[in-house]
Amino acid sequence: VKDVDFGQGEIIVRDGKGRKDRVTLLPAKLRDPLTEHLQKVRRRHDADIKKGLGAVELPDALARKYPRAVFEWGWQWIFAATRHYTDRATCLKRRHHLHESVIQRAIRDASAQAHLAKHASAHALRHTFATHLL
Repeated sequence: VKDVDFGQGEIIVRDGKGRKDRVTLLPAKLRDPLTEHLQKVRRRHDADIKKGLGAVELPDALARKYPRAVFEWGWQWIFAATRHYTDRATCLKRRHHLHESVIQRAIRDASAQAHLAKHASAHALRHTFATHLL
């Protein structure tokens, strides 16, 4: 959540290709829908916290350095999984991000619903977005 900057209209993509962080655009058209989505995610996170849940995995050694950060709103996934899992190392119940197959299925279904002649995939959308930026 903390990597979305509504004020600047940017999203930071962490640990991408080449283990680099990159900044990309947050289109103005998506700001309201994303804000609404984050409000729902926040309500679910707050409910998780009340149940003693709400932890996520943190990168590298941050969990050791800041043990309570695993529960903080800023570290939560924007597109979190619907179910929890138990981390074997810490015994904490956590949420992970949505599995890539969920996103792939949503793209496939939207493509079919739109009656697209060409195959659509997340990779194709990414390249189309990059091409339009040029």
